[in-house]
Amino acid sequence: MPVEHSYAPGLRVTGCTTIRKDRRLPIAGQVLAKQGAKVRAEDVVAHAELPGDVATVNAVNQLGITPAELPAVMRKKPGDPIQRDEIIAETRPFIKWFRSRSRSPVDGVIETVSHITGQVIIRTAPRPVDVRAYVDGTVIEVWPGEGVLVETTGAFVQGILGIGGEVAGELAIVGDGPADIIGPADLTDALADKIVVAGALITREVFDRAARIGVAALVCGGFHDADLRALLGYDLGVAITGHEDIRPTLIITEGFGRIAMARGTHELLAAHAGRRASANGATQIRAGVLRPEIIIPLPKDGASASEAAATEGLTVGARVRIVREPGFGRLGVVKSLPPEARRVESEAKVRVVELAFSQGETMIVPRTNVEVIGS
Repeated sequence: MPVEHSYAPGLRVTGCTTIRKDRRLPIAGQVLAKQGAKVRAEDVVAHAELPGDVATVNAVNQLGITPAELPAVMRKKPGDPIQRDEIIAETRPFIKWFRSRSRSPVDGVIETVSHITGQVIIRTAPRPVDVRAYVDGTVIEVWPGEGVLVETTGAFVQGILGIGGEVAGELAIVGDGPADIIGPADLTDALADKIVVAGALITREVFDRAARIGVAALVCGGFHDADLRALLGYDLGVAITGHEDIRPTLIITEGFGRIAMARGTHELLAAHAGRRASANGATQIRAGVLRPEIIIPLPKDGASASEAAATEGLTVGARVRIVREPGFGRLGVVKSLPPEARRVESEAKVRVVELAFSQGETMIVPRTNVEVIGS
């Protein structure tokens, strides 16, 4: 008899899986890591230089001359370096008090001098772009001039919403459990550069305290939407997050307000306290294509059959969490996967899953309302 099987589109929370990360440059550059190399999250695996900005100087207007006269009064030629306020060109009248000068508004290099428009183009210094490994792992593929593919095996947790970019550090647990609300005094200087997991809610005061300490990332069940708006200075909307110039990175696992972190999520993170982890707040709002994440690389011998089980999807016997009402946040086990569509409270006909809970209670919910929790 075939095993009943479905795929749940919810957030992933798994104790052991294979994770692969593309680490690509935005433009062609130099790949520094070799295939098979062991890398740490902080290692630069590829490097490029973005062309500097362009500054246009209307030299003929400043000097009061014609474009044809510009070559004769230039102090600099194309390819010459120049500093801010340094003279580009100057007239040499018989009476020196009538002398006019054109100066550079930026540090850079003279790129072109137009004898037609009388403009001088200055290119500022190129901006270095370093792509880091992001996770501790192994380079399994190299794309010359573009980047690498890094693979690691470990625990993987997705959140609902995040802000801030990629960070790495030691995982630390603060508070008494997934329903606890910590205060600013619970954060000590020893948490600098760490990925801190709290419980039900992070307030703006706690976030500000973490920023002063230098915490790398905060992971919590909930965050007030008003605090998020004040922190960013705008409504989040439907954009992609992760590019905010903000620290610590913030990852919300459940939603807005005081919401206890799912026990399974908290227990999984707490089980790996003290290990190195990577976190990224990047989120694709609404579309659900991109979710904030915490990755905890594990030794290769830590991989087991749980890796396969965690990636199979929704099966009879799988541990799951309900991610929508009714029953939001409850943990249960899949008892059966009825093949026929059923009518639910919303009057829609959908495919459902029957869940069993520790108290012996059972419940029928839409399959899209649950997420698999890897062991």
